[in-house]
Amino acid sequence: MIDMPDNLPSPPLSSNAETVLSKRYYRKGPDGKPLEDARALFWRVSSSIAQEEAKYDASTWKEEDLARAFYDLLSQGVFLPNSPTLMNAGCELGQLSACFVLPVGDSIEEIFDAVKYAAMIHKSGGGTGFSFSRLRPKDSRVGSTGGVASGPVSFLRIFNTATEQIKQGGTRRGANMGILRVDHPDILDFIRAKEKEGEFNNFNLSVGLTEAFMEAVDADSEYPLLDPHSREECGRLKAREVFDLLVHKAWASGDPGIVFLDRINRDNPTPAQGEIESTNPCGEQPLLPYEACNLGSINLARFVQPARRADDAAREGVDWQALRRVIHLAVRFLDNVIDASRFPLDLITERVRSNRKIGLGVMGWADMLFQLGVAYNSQEALDLAEDVMRFVQEEGRAASIQLAEERGPFPTFGESLYALKGMKPQRNATVTTIAPTGTLSIIGGCSSGVEPLFALCFARNVMDGERLVEVNPYFEAALLSTNDHTPELMEAVAACGSIQDMDFLPAELRRVFVTAMDISAEAHLRMQAAFQKYTDNAVSKTVNLANNATVEDIEHIYRLAYELDCKGVTVYRDGCKSMQVLTTGGADKKAEAGHASVVRQRPDVVEGFTQKVQTGLGVLYLTVNEVDGQPFEVFATIGKSGRSITAKAEAIGRLVSLCFRSGVAVRDVVAQLKGIGGEHPVFQKKGILLSIPDAIAWVLENRYLKGSQPVPASSGQDLQNPACPECGAEMQFQEGCHICQNCGYSRCG
Repeated sequence: MIDMPDNLPSPPLSSNAETVLSKRYYRKGPDGKPLEDARALFWRVSSSIAQEEAKYDASTWKEEDLARAFYDLLSQGVFLPNSPTLMNAGCELGQLSACFVLPVGDSIEEIFDAVKYAAMIHKSGGGTGFSFSRLRPKDSRVGSTGGVASGPVSFLRIFNTATEQIKQGGTRRGANMGILRVDHPDILDFIRAKEKEGEFNNFNLSVGLTEAFMEAVDADSEYPLLDPHSREECGRLKAREVFDLLVHKAWASGDPGIVFLDRINRDNPTPAQGEIESTNPCGEQPLLPYEACNLGSINLARFVQPARRADDAAREGVDWQALRRVIHLAVRFLDNVIDASRFPLDLITERVRSNRKIGLGVMGWADMLFQLGVAYNSQEALDLAEDVMRFVQEEGRAASIQLAEERGPFPTFGESLYALKGMKPQRNATVTTIAPTGTLSIIGGCSSGVEPLFALCFARNVMDGERLVEVNPYFEAALLSTNDHTPELMEAVAACGSIQDMDFLPAELRRVFVTAMDISAEAHLRMQAAFQKYTDNAVSKTVNLANNATVEDIEHIYRLAYELDCKGVTVYRDGCKSMQVLTTGGADKKAEAGHASVVRQRPDVVEGFTQKVQTGLGVLYLTVNEVDGQPFEVFATIGKSGRSITAKAEAIGRLVSLCFRSGVAVRDVVAQLKGIGGEHPVFQKKGILLSIPDAIAWVLENRYLKGSQPVPASSGQDLQNPACPECGAEMQFQEGCHICQNCGYSRCG
């Protein structure tokens, strides 16, 4: 390893980034304590990757200079490679790629080879994708034994169980993608595979759709099911009925997703090596069997010109020259990673170094838009997305062409589509991918991937019971510029995540600072399509929908994704989980007199409003979040009143929330709170407010009880997102995976 310079600056990290690095990335000794700090980690990675430059006599860089250039990118959060590179570069394990695809052949030997290889990959820190489309359908005759086949879903369970037992590299749980073609005879069983909650919890599932199937859906006709071996027709199904089942299951649980196989294979740069059947766990990286890809992301938030005028086009606010330099460095970094990585299988080493695929993407997109004053759900944002990704694509390919001049093209270039089209030799078969960046964005201090923010600020519980409100820095700066920033407002925003119903804030602020659930599903998808237009591989993006979204809404998104040439789509309807019933006296006993209470759990994001009320103890900010138009939870925050009053207001809010989540009618809650007296009443235009509980009753009564009886919030849905298994915080679904914003844990590694 190249010696670390004495004058190497320390990385400017947030406390949350430091926590994530210490927990997941630092090398540790036998006692579990870190052996390095952030400075040492970033130098370890930068210097070990820069050392690969010595293999190429025609390189334009000295190793020491390149190591320092890489260090500056990583330590400043300008560019970050995928997690296995940060964990393993310069270490004995040496496996630096994040995603792999393994074939699953139709024999016991091939199936269990795939299980074994997957275990080896998970142990080394990678995620795996599989296509189960080669497996014969259930109840087929097995010629060698005279028995019958179990089918793809049965073997999928074996892969899931094996994954459960492996902890990736000691730090990450294994993640998988399972894909089945829509023309496989067992497709209906596959679509229904996750009907039972908790089933296949280590897999994302996607159905591989074909253009022939989508045409049959449009024509409302039947389509053929094909024998996996002979590809001869062995049955027929109504395409519309299969599509409707697929849509309904996605509405109910988010699974399965869809990938468009023909669209993916049209962009396969090396078709002579075979057809692409599967992707990595989050769907953004289609790969050939035994292929792997290493990924990295540029933080767009660091490329905004500081003096953009309000009347400039958004693209004038981007520092294109600085972005060009970083793109070229990042492509060189990722190509060096291929040489530095030690893969778990010789077959993978051979395939990876034949095609040398890399996936350079972006993160910090929402933060860039905030700085430019551009709303995520605007045409201006879509136009800028195309401009940015076109630039990344063009400059990334230019960098790959330069590397080919120094090092030679990827070995299979001669049989690739590039050669057939007469294009210049390039070093890498693919250059761009938009990957999930949940943990990386915490380290880089930016928004995740190309997703909007899930919340503008949120409360984090830290040591000794202290409650810390974390605020997006660009949102906080905007509030300060309009003199609207107060601790009480931050608490109120943390309670609901959004400011769209806070009418007392400037309209321009509310226009720009939108969150995931403020944005229509179609706006989410159109942003994905804008980035996909200039991405070699695919885009990791979740289309978020409100809990009250319909099956028809999901169908519209699936059809639009096909029309917009997306390579796949993942939808997530807020709170699509089964209900949880709480009873007293033990779970196996019936509640006395039928008084079992359905307590609905909080979704990751809910919609509501915040009302500002003057009380005798200070200004009360009352946030009421709703489900199906009825109050679901209440947060009462009050400023300049001392900790005792603040605690009482919080306690009232919690108890009222429990009432609403248990189905208690608004009228009953108001009846209990209204008229409670206090020592500091205050007169309002519409009467006197006696106390904090009286003020809460006044807001609820005026909002929900004007002229008609309220409807109790008694949905049969449970709105619970899974709790983080490591810190207990509620996880959020984005980029195709459940991610904990509190500690960085991700179900997809």
